[in-house]
Amino acid sequence: MTILDDEAAENCSTPIAGAALSDYWIAALSRSEEETVEAHLLACDSCSTRLREVIDLAEGLRALAQEGRLRLVVSDAFLRRLEQDGATVRQYAVPAGGSVNCTVSAEDNLVVGRLATDLLNAQRVDLSICDERGIERFRRPDIPVRAGSSDVIFHETTAFLKAAPTFTMVVRLVAVDAAGERPLGEYTFIHTRTLPGPGAWL
Repeated sequence: MTILDDEAAENCSTPIAGAALSDYWIAALSRSEEETVEAHLLACDSCSTRLREVIDLAEGLRALAQEGRLRLVVSDAFLRRLEQDGATVRQYAVPAGGSVNCTVSAEDNLVVGRLATDLLNAQRVDLSICDERGIERFRRPDIPVRAGSSDVIFHETTAFLKAAPTFTMVVRLVAVDAAGERPLGEYTFIHTRTLPGPGAWL
């Protein structure tokens, strides 16, 4: 357990990290970790209050994600929870250096790309979105990744995809450390518009 912030430290000598509270809520912890967190929550009003705040935030984000309004990196547990709630998730798995033909339907709530990569020894990972010429248009620094994971699950804004014309997008994963940047993988998404209408950029 690590200190989340100064305010938490004032109310609890060993506060549970925010990421651990989130993982607890979505049942992503191991059994032993879950038992440790539960024991702490039963004895700590401060962390129990923070858990309720995490739940409120997670529910708000889940609602936005289910409406396809967020561009973010998600977990398998997050996707399973949304599917259990009735969301339709379209998924595309892409190897490093590979490409995939993709689209979106009117019924899709989320569209995700599974970006295969080796995260071993990656201290920080940035997600870069580029146009078809490879020019970076957007970067999300220090995305959440799990040690031992074999992919990064990237959710593109579904509302954006439903309104977009046919286009090509290049996604890159970049490891960042004191020595600089090194590429972890490049992934090309060839999006074809299949919904009625000409499509227009949001």
